[in-house]
Amino acid sequence: MEIILVRHGQPDWAPDRRFATNDPVLTELGRRQAKAVATETAAWGPVDHFWVSPMVRARQTAEPLAEALSMQPVVQPWMREITNPDHWEGSPVEQIDELLAAGNLRPIDEMWDGMPGGESFRRFHARVVEGLEQSLAGVGVTRLPDQHPHLWEAKSESLRLLLVAHGGTNALILGTLLGVEPTPWEWDRFSSVHTGVARVATEKISNGRAFSLRTFNDVSHLSPEMVTA
Repeated sequence: MEIILVRHGQPDWAPDRRFATNDPVLTELGRRQAKAVATETAAWGPVDHFWVSPMVRARQTAEPLAEALSMQPVVQPWMREITNPDHWEGSPVEQIDELLAAGNLRPIDEMWDGMPGGESFRRFHARVVEGLEQSLAGVGVTRLPDQHPHLWEAKSESLRLLLVAHGGTNALILGTLLGVEPTPWEWDRFSSVHTGVARVATEKISNGRAFSLRTFNDVSHLSPEMVTA
């Protein structure tokens, strides 16, 4: 089976250089990035299930993909990005950049608590992993019972899933499927640009199947001037 992960296009985080919202729309470039990644669907082959984060930037990115695939995505609430503190709204973007940089220098135990006033990394990890496992179980993909925790079984070996979400969400999904120990810096470990594509597929291992990373941060659908982080 195969899972294709797409990060959303460029969001309009800071109009007028001020942090605007936890749920921004795409910029004009972001919409063009989304249309560009939709041209890749023919190369992917048939998609059995199409899931998207409920956040606006992800749903807008999914629109041209839905048109190209002639199928509507299912909104999965667990796929939303980690929630930033509400009091950031209206703050100068330089101030937010300083807060994020300082946050990465805290002791590890404090990093797990997230940014003050926002969703904790602990909660974010639990939300995404629990949601991923429940949603996969719903399409017949489960961890191999009483066996190695990183082996899975699927009712259909030809199953293909497409997920459109966020840098943090996609990074955590990749880490979970690949059996990597979770950390509160998933974004930096699996850092992808806007509409970067990752693909994982399963390989037969013993009496189960293990996920193998086949493609990461593929932006072959973008011209160099369209690549943004």
